Amino acid sequence: MFSSLITSRIVATVSALLVILVGCGAGIWQLNRADQKIRLGESLQAKLQMPVLNANTDSLSLEQASERRILARGRFIEAEAIWLDNRPRPIPEGGAGGAGQSGFYLMMPLKLAGQETVLWINRGWAPRNNLNRIELPPVDTADEVLVIEGIAFAHPGRVYELGQKADVKTSPRIEQNFDLAAEVQTHGWKQMPFIVRESDLAKKDGLVRNWPSPTNGVDRHYAYAFQWFALALAGFLFWLINGFMKYRRELAVNGDRV
Repeated sequence: MFSSLITSRIVATVSALLVILVGCGAGIWQLNRADQKIRLGESLQAKLQMPVLNANTDSLSLEQASERRILARGRFIEAEAIWLDNRPRPIPEGGAGGAGQSGFYLMMPLKLAGQETVLWINRGWAPRNNLNRIELPPVDTADEVLVIEGIAFAHPGRVYELGQKADVKTSPRIEQNFDLAAEVQTHGWKQMPFIVRESDLAKKDGLVRNWPSPTNGVDRHYAYAFQWFALALAGFLFWLINGFMKYRRELAVNGDRV
C-alpha cells in the first residue's frame, strides 16, 4: 500500500503536499489577521473609555496618545493641506453602499492656539473626480479658531506606493502616503508626534467621517480561512482516494495473475 500511495506517485504526492501546505498556511494567516483585528478593536474600545486628552495643555508622546480621544483647539493651515489618494470610502460596521468608491483623505495641519506647535488632522474622506485627478472636491475650511475632537494614531494608514514622492512645492499636494517626520523636515516647524482622526459626524464641511471599526472584515477573514482549509482538505482527499483506487486496481491485477 505504501508503494501504491506514495512511492509510485511521487509527483502526485508532492503536488498534494504543496496544496495542503499552501491551504493550511493561508488559512492560518487569515485566522491570525482576524485575531489581530479583534485585539485591536478591544484595545481601541478600552482606550476610548479613558479620559479625553487635551493637545493644548498636555505634553503627549505617541505612546501616551495612541488610540486615545483628544481635543485640540487651533486654526487650520489650509495652504499646507495634503490629499491622500486611493483611499476607499469609510463604511461603518453594518453599513452598505459605496464601499468600493475611491477618494481622498484630507490631511491638514492645525496650529494649536497659543502655541507654535502643529497637529496634523485627518479631517475625513472626500470622493475623487475620476475624469480629472487633480480636480479636488469642494471642502469648507473655517478661517477661525476651532475645537477638533478625534482619536490619535501614528499615521492615517498606508497604501502601496509606486514612483517618487510628490514635490511639496506643487499645489495641490496629492500623495499616496503621509510621513510625519518628512513634514518636520519640509516645514521646520514643531509638531505633535501623532495625527488625529477627526470624529465629528455632524460637521457639514463636505467630508465623510463614518470611520469603520477595526473589527470590520473579521467575518470575511473567517470565510477565507474556511475556503483555504477546505482546499487543503480537498487536495488531501483527492490524493488519498486516487491512491486507494490505484491500490485496488493493482490488487485486482495481481489476483488475476495468480
